[in-house]
Amino acid sequence: MLINNLLDKNKMTKYKLAQLSGVPYSTLNDIFSGKSNITKCSAETIYQIAKTLNVSVELLIEDAIRTENRERSYEYGLPGYLQHDLDAYKDGLKNDSNLIDCLWGELYGSINIAEINDGAITPDHADYLRQKFLWRNI
Repeated sequence: MLINNLLDKNKMTKYKLAQLSGVPYSTLNDIFSGKSNITKCSAETIYQIAKTLNVSVELLIEDAIRTENRERSYEYGLPGYLQHDLDAYKDGLKNDSNLIDCLWGELYGSINIAEINDGAITPDHADYLRQKFLWRNI
């Protein structure tokens, strides 16, 4: 995430960014944790962050959109068995299935097989799927 790199480059913490920009720390924390997408923030919030970090608003927005598009693409074009297990798990969550633990295990195994045995997905791709779907409520 570009914003993390910008903080490091400026030797700044989220708390310091909040102080200097006037953006509430809770808002920044939501952006950094992924709970909120910077593209959904008000123009004023984005402007204050960009101004404090000495970058253009466009740079912050373009990076967020690029990241969002990459993440969306990670959920499609998967090997058939992995796509099947991912869809089944999503349906199980949506329908509050009493078999969610089994569906979780199937998805976990499929991600590992696709990454380790088949080489069908990259380690980054596998990590994204694990973080988004498997570790989300831990």
